[in-house]
Amino acid sequence: MRKFVLIAAIALTSTLALSACGKHGDDQQDGQQAAQQAPKPTDPADSKGWNTYLGQIVQKNMQGMSANQPYAYMVTAGTTDEAKAQNDRQLQSVQDTVARGVLPGNLLAFGGPDSTKTADLVVAAFKDAKPGSFKDVIVLFIGDKADEQRVTDALKPTGATIRFVVM
Repeated sequence: MRKFVLIAAIALTSTLALSACGKHGDDQQDGQQAAQQAPKPTDPADSKGWNTYLGQIVQKNMQGMSANQPYAYMVTAGTTDEAKAQNDRQLQSVQDTVARGVLPGNLLAFGGPDSTKTADLVVAAFKDAKPGSFKDVIVLFIGDKADEQRVTDALKPTGATIRFVVM
């Protein structure tokens, strides 16, 4: 019995020591990631670059969200037939989400290389939303200042908490 207690104590001590080492490495890694902010991509077709760039903006604007993860929608520039079809599918998906409703505490984020197309998608998706149906839901729009007002006008009746970030 004494051997079992001794082994358990050693295992517990080792686990605590290793977890402390891991936390130090995590702090260093967090510091490196903060120093390596992804720049805004110049190529509208660079979907990986745009996902990285927009993802970091979403991460910075998650305060007040109580859900496990945000719903993020990256609207492509729509320069190819495939990209246009992808945007059409995405619009249908967002319209279905808006029709079903979203639980309070969730965050919906919209962004993409072409702010006008992103704004068009948001306006089209929320045009039939019921008044007050998005109370306590955060909607983040990442785009140009020129599109802020029409997106705000489309979202305001839903009761959503609207956040806007200039790209």
